[in-house]
Amino acid sequence: MGIFIFFVCAFILTLDILGKINVMGRIPRFLCMLFLPQVIILCGAAAKAGKHGILSFPGFASAGIVLLYAYLLVRIHLFPVRRVASCTRRIKILLGGKIILSCSLWGFLMQGIFYILLFTGHLSPLDRLFAGSPLLYTINVIHSISFLFLILLNGQARILFTCYRLGIVRRLLIVLNLWIPFINLFLMHYLGKKAAEECDHEMCRFSNRAARANSNQCATKYPLVMLHGIGFRDLRYFNYWGRIPKELTRNGAVVYYGHQEAWGTIEENAAFVQHKIEEILAMEHCEKVNIIAHSKGGLDARYLITHLHMEQQVASLTTVSTPHMGSELLLILNRIPDRIYRLISSRFDSAFRKIGDCHPDCYHASKQLSPEFCRQFNQATPNSDSVYYQSYASVMGHCWSDSLLSIPHLFMSLASHGKPNDGLVTEDSAKWGIFKETFQNKYRRGISHGDMIDLKREDYKGFDVIETYVDIVTDLKNMGF
Repeated sequence: MGIFIFFVCAFILTLDILGKINVMGRIPRFLCMLFLPQVIILCGAAAKAGKHGILSFPGFASAGIVLLYAYLLVRIHLFPVRRVASCTRRIKILLGGKIILSCSLWGFLMQGIFYILLFTGHLSPLDRLFAGSPLLYTINVIHSISFLFLILLNGQARILFTCYRLGIVRRLLIVLNLWIPFINLFLMHYLGKKAAEECDHEMCRFSNRAARANSNQCATKYPLVMLHGIGFRDLRYFNYWGRIPKELTRNGAVVYYGHQEAWGTIEENAAFVQHKIEEILAMEHCEKVNIIAHSKGGLDARYLITHLHMEQQVASLTTVSTPHMGSELLLILNRIPDRIYRLISSRFDSAFRKIGDCHPDCYHASKQLSPEFCRQFNQATPNSDSVYYQSYASVMGHCWSDSLLSIPHLFMSLASHGKPNDGLVTEDSAKWGIFKETFQNKYRRGISHGDMIDLKREDYKGFDVIETYVDIVTDLKNMGF
């Protein structure tokens, strides 16, 4: 009988190595968490059974149990996910963390029930088998707790280090509160939920990529020029547009950046972008470009088309969260005494001059986003009949939707009398030309001004910013641009 148990354990191990079974499947891992923490009791039971003549060759049985235990321990900690189609290494680690965390939670629950039944006499046959062996009980309890605790730490670490959806602040809060009893149960459930959401999201994204492989879905007739908003630059190691340009390029798009100044005025930035477009036309041997502009970049582009007479070189202008009617936030900022406003602006100018701005003018560039300025700008800057204009907006669900824009969103809501906004621009202000869509998910969070450029490199439930831009560019291609 002991030899039979050894060969059963070896057979299970071999089948898993060969990929015929998966010991980390739903039911197998449930059984693992039921029996593995009790390996001391199982080996002791084999020894006791041998002494009473119940089990032949008890040493073989114990050896088989220990062999399978060692293999499963390595499997759980290092290789919880063996084969997953459409997985990057990060997602594979994250999915493993979700599985391991689930194992530890189920393990703690089942072992708690086991010891309650054991010490209340409901497992009397087992109790009789170990009568007079309190040391074995003690060792087994210590082993069970250590076994499950290490698995728990592994699962938490995997998720905390690889889950983009958590963000820095939430990571810190979770780490600080994971040691509080009962609260940590809710936090572990939250970690598992976020890991599951991100894994599903990434696998869906991979499926989309596979479905449109080699389709050149975003291969527009004219190259794309992406213009950033105020207060940012097109930096080499921190792309303003996050993961979006890479995905567009993967699907056939030719992407360039405006490289205009962070705190340049509309007039100065438009002149800079004009020269950039002329360079692109020469390099690509084409007649026109498509401009995709975010925030103030849309105003720079409109000035470029109308006042610098670039309507024959621009096929389309797509503005995203551009304050065409101005931003009500300036109504509040304009209440700051002018002397203090200029002092603060000069500090911004000094900082951005060091990272590439040649003529930063924070004071005037920011003032150009006021509703009054934009009214005058719109009157003086009509659309060109030869350019296709379209626009998109987004709205936050509440002021806590995005921690970076909580205060601006609150001020915007007060100044605009509760109009839906993305933290910096109201939905109405973002509409220009053919208004296509307001982006928001069906959940309370909503979509912020920063979310529309993948600022945090995070994925949100109900909204995929990367796929959103793929769809926008695909539409441009289908329209002949």
